[in-house]
Amino acid sequence: MNTMNRLFGAAPKGSKPNLNNAIGNVDDRISSIDVKLASINAELSGYQQKIAKMRDGPGKTALKQKALKVLQRRKMYESQRDQLQGQVWNMEQAATMQDNLKNVMTTVDALQTTNKELKKQYGKVDIDKIERLQDEMADLMDVGNDIQESLSRGYDIPEDVDEAELDAELELLGEEMEMENAMTGEVPAFMQDEVVPEFVDEPPEAEGKSKVAATG
Repeated sequence: MNTMNRLFGAAPKGSKPNLNNAIGNVDDRISSIDVKLASINAELSGYQQKIAKMRDGPGKTALKQKALKVLQRRKMYESQRDQLQGQVWNMEQAATMQDNLKNVMTTVDALQTTNKELKKQYGKVDIDKIERLQDEMADLMDVGNDIQESLSRGYDIPEDVDEAELDAELELLGEEMEMENAMTGEVPAFMQDEVVPEFVDEPPEAEGKSKVAATG
């Protein structure tokens, strides 16, 4: 338990463990190890430079022993760092799965809420009433089409009427009108060449001829 607290950091009393806090604590531990490794590498570099300049002998051998111990410490810290990085990776994967699960649950909740609302709204819809409205609309459209067809009906001469009979009747009508005009002495308006307005006493040409006759 003490080891876990040292690696991940003890959670505050009364609070539940948090993956993000644990990941942060482990990252801090890795950073601390990296600082130690940098110091060890600098120490090893110094030993290597000294050993390269020394002749074989007891002094060089003793210096190599010190360098080997430092190298062992570096391997130990590197192993710890690798383990901690593995733990961070696992926790990050777990955090990702947790976030995905939260998103899934949120989506499911939203779908359930939407489903309830849709059921509530569709429950208010009367299918039979809609079908009756559709039938009524179809009937009204038929009535409207009949009205339009009736209004656009043409009034052509029936095909069974004999045109020769019409011509004869028209000619007879003309003869009757001529006989009536001959008896009354009036010329039909449509047969007059020119109609002189009532307010004109005499046409211009006739007035001109009368003036010439007067001067002559």
